[in-house]
Amino acid sequence: MMASKKPLSEVTTFISRGISPKYDENGYVVINQRCIREQRVDFSRIRFSDSEKTSVKPEKFVCQWDGLVNSTGVGTLGRVAQILKPVNSTIVDSHVTIVRPDLEQLDGRYFGYALFDAEKYIETLGEGATGQTELARGRLSEVDIRVPSLSTQRKIAAILSAYDDLIENNLQRIKILEEMAQNLYREWFVKFRFPGHQHARFTDSPLGRIPEGWEVKALGSLIAEHIGGGWGKDVADERHTVPAWVIRGTDIPDARFCNCSKVPFRYHTTSNLKSRCLMPGDIIFEVSGGSKDQPLGRSLLISSELFAAFNGDSVICASFCKRIRPDSQQYASELLYLSFLDAYVSGEIEQYQVQSTGISNFKWSDYLEKVNRCVPPADLQERFCDLCVPLFSEIATFGRKNTTLRRTRDLLLPKLISGEIDVLELDIAFPEEVEI
Repeated sequence: MMASKKPLSEVTTFISRGISPKYDENGYVVINQRCIREQRVDFSRIRFSDSEKTSVKPEKFVCQWDGLVNSTGVGTLGRVAQILKPVNSTIVDSHVTIVRPDLEQLDGRYFGYALFDAEKYIETLGEGATGQTELARGRLSEVDIRVPSLSTQRKIAAILSAYDDLIENNLQRIKILEEMAQNLYREWFVKFRFPGHQHARFTDSPLGRIPEGWEVKALGSLIAEHIGGGWGKDVADERHTVPAWVIRGTDIPDARFCNCSKVPFRYHTTSNLKSRCLMPGDIIFEVSGGSKDQPLGRSLLISSELFAAFNGDSVICASFCKRIRPDSQQYASELLYLSFLDAYVSGEIEQYQVQSTGISNFKWSDYLEKVNRCVPPADLQERFCDLCVPLFSEIATFGRKNTTLRRTRDLLLPKLISGEIDVLELDIAFPEEVEI
């Protein structure tokens, strides 16, 4: 029997925007539009609202299985995600709409997948002038989703969630590996707790006491070459005839684990491309753009695995970034990259960011001239890289697995939700808490 489609207004119990928070260091957890990406809620981007100054009606606290829909702004409107686990004292800001399923009609997890399937359509429902685009509650309420029997919903959810659970597990492993690499760098080269440090002698330097045999050098002296990126044209013309992938600042977080699915492919002049092509060991450093909540200075190491992900095609960084080629005879690429990550967290990089005419820029020349690095002996750098490079390789491996899992899951999603793939006769095991 063909399943019926119903508008969200008939299969939900609550559709409403969030509230305007009173931001503070503690209080209610606030999910904003930046938290909603790739159909996930990124809780690392949450903020807090002063609970004493924020009045919240009970129904505006988000619950497990709530769908969240970005509801303002070009490029962000229509992104959806779902709250998969119980949460406490959590709200959304006024740019996000809560869509709460009627669990008498919908399996909680199925509802999320139905909403993901409708995401592209929801993105078209914005109204208003450019820069002030809004998603009206009424338009969202009219979105139809397919509502098969609860048994079928749970089978569909079980199939798709198996992929998502694997993806989530891999993301957790990637996070642990990244932390291991960064902690190893800090232990050896910031806290000087490298192997054999108990027997090291220390001496005065411009950076304070450092082990004997180490040198303090200006950051610029450790870089053999640096050059701004390019952008080219989206279609070839008489001058722009050579194709290449272009990694932008916005691509850096995903590219760190070899997810290059959103990196644009564009056409360039021969001379522009020749001087800018990336190779393993290079580092991309973001020098323009950024936002209020996201400082400039994100960086990306071009590992062998990431380079191979482009299948031999040329790849450059975008014009808002710099291509850095470290002087590897003095300072290994892995050390320089991890020093940039450490400097991003410590606030060193943010000190060189300036705001002008609505865009943030980075005082690159000042940074190279005024910032120093403590350079360890070559044999210690080599021992560090022997430990660190395999960590980066494992990160790339898990990243590639996730790319494949996402591709398969995205192919299955519309076929399962639409009923093109019939699950009626499938014998699927459900978690214990799910009753058919």
